[in-house]
Amino acid sequence: MTADENVAVDAFEGLGLTSYEAKVFIALHRLGAGAARDVADITDVPRSQVYSVAESLEEQGLLEVQQSNPIRYRPVSVEEARETLRNRFEREQDRAFEYVETVKNEPAGEETQEDIWTVRGRDRVDDRIDDILSHAQEQIVFGTRLPELVTDSIERILTERAAAGVTVVVVSRSTAVQDRFADIEGVTVDTPPAHRTDDQCSGRIVIVDDDSILLSVLGPEDSETAIWSSGSLFASVLIQLIEASDEVRIETDGR
Repeated sequence: MTADENVAVDAFEGLGLTSYEAKVFIALHRLGAGAARDVADITDVPRSQVYSVAESLEEQGLLEVQQSNPIRYRPVSVEEARETLRNRFEREQDRAFEYVETVKNEPAGEETQEDIWTVRGRDRVDDRIDDILSHAQEQIVFGTRLPELVTDSIERILTERAAAGVTVVVVSRSTAVQDRFADIEGVTVDTPPAHRTDDQCSGRIVIVDDDSILLSVLGPEDSETAIWSSGSLFASVLIQLIEASDEVRIETDGR
């Protein structure tokens, strides 16, 4: 098989077909229609196996059988096969997550645990920050010392939340970061106290609605690791400690 065909077979396996099923389905599309011998001639599927594989594909609605001598097979169209596999995937997805929904709130025991999570990798930290920011209802503090840690998505969400009436404060000593938000209506730009000038490890801080927090640090080769918590006692206490230290100031009418 070619490299492209290997990729296609792997993809079909991801959609629930076996390797032999994927190979027979692809072969029949190459042939247009054919008998077991024809399929075996252009694949590594033994002729004796083609019959059972074809039967399985017929049951799945992916090919049609002509009762001739020898028996011939014809695949359904690409569009029909795509729709069949899509529907099957959605059914299986529904079955899987319906069960998860029934068990997710079941108590695991009397012991309780604060939800403190670790996220590793710049892209995953970006995604988590986007998610936390997008749920803000009252106030946001976003801080970083590096302009490259302000993604377009973060800027967009902060702008949208500010337009929705959420108090948004961006904290940074970086002129580039300050300038990026200077003209956005509803966003306050603040400079933290200059307690340290040798910081090379801090990444980003996100505080949302006094009950969600994310803190990240940078590692070798611009790697990033974050801890975050939402709706937990840990988050509330840590936010209070940070605000009390004057590292972050939220300026609202009520504070």
